[in-house]
Formats: sequence, C-alpha cells, structure tokens
Amino acid sequence: MRAYRIGRIAQPWRNLEPPIRRAAIRQHHDNLYDEKTQGDIILDETEARSIQDKADALKAEHSSRMAFTSAMEQKEIAEGLASMPSVDEHTQLAIAMDFRALHERVKSEGFYDCPYIEYGKELIRYSLLFGTFIYFLRAEWYLTSACFLGMFWQQIMFTAHDAGHRGITGNFVADTLIGAFIADFCCGLSIGWWKSSHNVHHLITNMPEHDPDLQNVPLFSTSPTYFRSILSTFYNFTFVWDAAADFLVPYQKYTYYPIMAIARFNLYLLSWLHLMSPRAANLGSAWWTRPVEILFMAGYWTVFGYGLLWCTLPTWPIRVAFVLISHCITMLLHVQITLSHWGMPTADLGPTESFPQRQLRTTMDIDCPAWLDFLHGGLQFQAIHHLFPRVPRHNLRRLQVLVREFCDKTTIKYECYGFVEGNQVVLSRLEEVGKMVETLVKCQKFMAETGESGLH
Repeated sequence: MRAYRIGRIAQPWRNLEPPIRRAAIRQHHDNLYDEKTQGDIILDETEARSIQDKADALKAEHSSRMAFTSAMEQKEIAEGLASMPSVDEHTQLAIAMDFRALHERVKSEGFYDCPYIEYGKELIRYSLLFGTFIYFLRAEWYLTSACFLGMFWQQIMFTAHDAGHRGITGNFVADTLIGAFIADFCCGLSIGWWKSSHNVHHLITNMPEHDPDLQNVPLFSTSPTYFRSILSTFYNFTFVWDAAADFLVPYQKYTYYPIMAIARFNLYLLSWLHLMSPRAANLGSAWWTRPVEILFMAGYWTVFGYGLLWCTLPTWPIRVAFVLISHCITMLLHVQITLSHWGMPTADLGPTESFPQRQLRTTMDIDCPAWLDFLHGGLQFQAIHHLFPRVPRHNLRRLQVLVREFCDKTTIKYECYGFVEGNQVVLSRLEEVGKMVETLVKCQKFMAETGESGLH
C-alpha cells in the first residue's frame, strides 16, 4: 500500500465506521456508543459494571430475540471493556506506538529471515510419513496406511499455510506455486479459497458479521450476534437463525469433535465452489492461479480417487474405511485451527480499539514444549502470528518472548493455555452460547403458550 501513500496527516488518525454499520450497531448498543465521538467507547470500570447490570436486568425483563441478543452482546462488551486497557484514543495510540516499536525490533533482529534448514527437517518428516503410507499400502495393510496418509496431510498443510502468507520465499509466484502444489495437488484443497477467507479472517478477527471462520450456523455459534440472523460480508449471504440452529447449537459442545472429524469433506466442497465462482476469476495479474489450481486439484482426484481408491484398494468396505480413517485423522488439524479463536471474545469494542489489542483479545496461544512444535505446526502461536503474519513460523517461539514483554508493558492480557486447557476453554464457550439458546427457546415457548412477555 505504500505506493499509494500521498502524505501523512498532522493529527493522530481516528478510525471511522461506515455510516450504515454505525447505524446498525447503535440500534442495539445506543447506550454504549457516543454519537459525538463516532462510536468511541470511553468507559471506566464502574460504568462497565453498570452496563452489565443493565444487561442482566434486560435479560430478565425482555424476551424478544432482538432484546435478548442485544442484552448478551452488551454484557460481553462490558466484560471486554473491564478486562482490557481503555479504548480511549490516548491509551490506544500509546499501544499502537509501542507496537510500531516492537515491529521495528522484529525487523532489525531478523525475525523475518526464513530459516530454510527447518524446512529441510520438515521435508524429511513429510517424506517419512508418505513413505510409510506407501510401504503399508504395498504390504496391503490398507487401514494402517490410511493412518499415515492422514498424518501426512495434517503435517504438510502447515507448510501450505506458510506459503499462503508468503512466509517461505517472500515471492508471490514462488510461494503460490508451493502452496498450490501442497494444498491442491497433495491434499485436494484450494489454496486460493483458503487465502481469500483467511486474509479476511486476519483483518477482522472474530467479528461475527465479517469473519468467515466463525460463520458456521446452524451447526455452531460462538457469538450471540448470530441469534438475530446476520448478513455475511464475506459470503454476501444471510446466515438465518432458524429451527435447525435452535435445535443443534445447544448440543454443539457434544458435536464439536465429531464434526471436526469429518470437516475435511466440507473443505473439498468449499474449494470447488470457490474455483467455480467469480471471486476466483477476478484476480487481475494473478489470473493464472485459477487454472493452476484446477489442474492440481484434478491431479489430486486422479491419483487419490482413481489411482488409489478405485484401482488399488480391493473392496468397497476397505475403500470406505480408508477414506474415513485417513480423513478423520486430520481432525487434529481442524481442532488446532478452531482452538485459537472459538473460545475467545467476539464483542466489538468500537473503532478506537487498536490492531494489536484486538488481535490479542480475540486469539489464544497454546503452551507446549519446543519438541512438540512440529505437531502444532506454528498454530500454537496464533496470537503472535496474527500480530506478524509474515514472520516465518519457525521464528515464532523466539518472538514470543518479545510479545510477552509488549503485553506486560501495555497491560494487554496474553492468553496462553495448555492444549487440554485450551480445548476446555472452547468447549466452555460452546456450552455458554448453547445455554443462551436454550434460554431463548424456552422463553419463546413460554410466550407462545401464555401470551405473556418476560423471562421466567
């Protein structure tokens, strides 16, 4: 974007909201947003507690879906305001300046330099997994070979993630080809689809209306915002909250792992839908990526679908079992992807919240010993990765030290949990939202039966 910069403003920059969004927000949060400051939130802890008390009172007093949803959103905003540094302009400007200083240190200390020797180690690991898969396949231990193919997919996609962020060579063409070879040819998944959604996810992390990684209604809901049915700005599609969501979301704590086990099948669908959509065709000078992806994905299905499943495996029961085992093994990857954000806040604290504070507020890291880094593939450092998306993942553990110092200085909480504890945080959030839905459904049922208004 530097090529388009024409100057600098004399005063500190004030983030603005599009008027249409500001109107929609104030419809539900007019007691939190000050019209004179264009949506800025400047509240002390006492005021935040007052808002939470008001939200609790509103929950007991009103029973309509919109009122209940607004009450839950306001409660979560109050919790966010109470747990983070003030979102007034002075405080957030200081945080932004500290972050700029941190970024200069990241650049000067070589954190953007890719340690290519680490990719040599990665290549050895991938080769061993793929070679073991081939060995057991030739030995006709088909289901054992399926396990190693699943582990190969789980591991190699970490490098596709690196390539998608241009974190390997730094060259768009080279990293795109690396990513397409791994994701499209080796795994049957579109790197273009992933980049189109993942870039948006990085920009507006955990914003229910905008972040496609959260938009999974009716299977899952991690935010009460979805109760009102929202228009996704990414998909340009309204996620309607219907009877299916009322039924499924209260059980999402229990369906989370089973659905993660088969999530890969959905990625196949999303990949092809993306490549067939205008979004994949309108890429300007990167037009060539679409035919490359189609060619690679056709190659994947030729090798995996025809060569392996049809020509090599002897019977239909073995074919079905092979597909299920190899795909369910990748459940770990889908859990790792969702672990970083699904248990974290989705409340919008207003346009004055700085980039580093929002990223750290909505993202958790996973604490693991260094020898286990290969298993998580950099996804254990998602908060740090969200601050510096193009820092090669093998440098993130060293960078964690500087980020902790930054958080200590700015008093922004750095959320880091063990893998088991992190899973508990996600399940707790899924259960919390599920109970909100149960309360809402019971209230609406009571109103339908009695004609009375109010939660009881």
